[in-house]
Amino acid sequence: QVQLVESGGGSVQAGGSLRLSCVNSGYTYSRKCMGWFRQAPGKEREGVAAIYTGSGTTYYDDSVKGRFTISEDNAENTLYLQMNSLKPEDTAIYYCAAGPFAHPPGGRWWVETLFRYWGQGTQVTVSS
Repeated sequence: QVQLVESGGGSVQAGGSLRLSCVNSGYTYSRKCMGWFRQAPGKEREGVAAIYTGSGTTYYDDSVKGRFTISEDNAENTLYLQMNSLKPEDTAIYYCAAGPFAHPPGGRWWVETLFRYWGQGTQVTVSS
């Protein structure tokens, strides 16, 4: 049974940093995609960052490029999201997700249907 468990969320002031972790138990295939998504109040869930293992390419939403870094520790089966220079608009519930695709079809890395398993989410709140 696949289980994704996020941690590391919290409340910070603008300009601060947080590191989210997602422990992945049960989905340890070498060819897969792992990603972070977020949902702000009153908004649809959106892709933040993803790793596709076919090429090892990382993808980022334009709003977080240069501030967030996605990484994976395969030995620990843990996915990370290092978030620096946080802004109030980064406030959201952040979800970890995993799927069977080694490459994003058509380059559309953010498509949620590519990800089969989801964590329960962790809240990130950034105050101004």
